[in-house]
Amino acid sequence: MDTGLAARFRAHPVATTLELGSVLICALLFVGTFVLLSSGPPRGDATPWLAIVAVGAGFVLFWTALVPLYERIRE
Repeated sequence: MDTGLAARFRAHPVATTLELGSVLICALLFVGTFVLLSSGPPRGDATPWLAIVAVGAGFVLFWTALVPLYERIRE
């Protein structure tokens, strides 16, 4: 029985891609936030901080609103 990542991808390609993408986005948000925090408080151009907030808000909106809505419509 093949239980690896490749087997999961073959069985459920969309779900596996969404899950792996979520892990990647979480890791990038963590690293981005850590890098921005290590550079000190925002001064002048706040674009990097706004990008972190926008990506995080989009990520939360996707999983808490769009995915449940899609599952409800699909049923």
